[in-house]
Amino acid sequence: MSLEIRDVVSGYGKIEIIHGVSMRAEKAKIICIIGPNGAGKSTLLKTIFGILKPWKGSILYDEEEITGLRPYTLIKKGISYVLQRRSVFPYLTVEENLRMGAWTIRKNKESAQEAIEENYKRFPILRERRNVRAGSLSGGEQRMLELGRALITRPRLLLLDEFSAGLAPMIARQVYEEAERLKEEEGITIVAVDQNVRQAMKVADYVYVLELGRNKYEGAKEEFETRLRELIKDWLRF
Repeated sequence: MSLEIRDVVSGYGKIEIIHGVSMRAEKAKIICIIGPNGAGKSTLLKTIFGILKPWKGSILYDEEEITGLRPYTLIKKGISYVLQRRSVFPYLTVEENLRMGAWTIRKNKESAQEAIEENYKRFPILRERRNVRAGSLSGGEQRMLELGRALITRPRLLLLDEFSAGLAPMIARQVYEEAERLKEEEGITIVAVDQNVRQAMKVADYVYVLELGRNKYEGAKEEFETRLRELIKDWLRF
């Protein structure tokens, strides 16, 4: 499976944020989108996932046009999205949150339960806290729960928006280690936006740099490692 974005234009209301962005994500690769604040990174992910409808351009998934499809439909096609902001249901337990992630497969109770058990194996801390309200979890635990909930439907494409934001360095490292495992062992394609550029670059297979809503640079991560400090200095001027 591959994701292809062709000359996408998108924004909010009458304000255009994304100005003809193009990129591609191959199967079982981690694609990192980096850039300064206001570059349009999160807007792009929301557009891919159908939260925002693109004004122009097209989005293809495995050569099928998915431009403007609703998130519910995209989930059924094997695409999941973890939001930038915390999105757990705070007054529901950990297990109830995971069951909410299984909503689209709820009619197959056996499959839904298997998916929940898979997540408990993936994140043992969630099993320990399965009956605890999600709002009482630490920030890192909530992020694990959000990722677990997104994986309930066994997606083939995972969109991660500022996934390590606010996490302690050790927890952020664990999160990225899990992302690598999902790629290597389960063949999941991951498109990640993160301000933790150095950590993201460690796991990236390919990198896109956005600036002011446009493609600026792209290439394999090795091409960016020597110029990363220079790029960050440029972003600090924004």
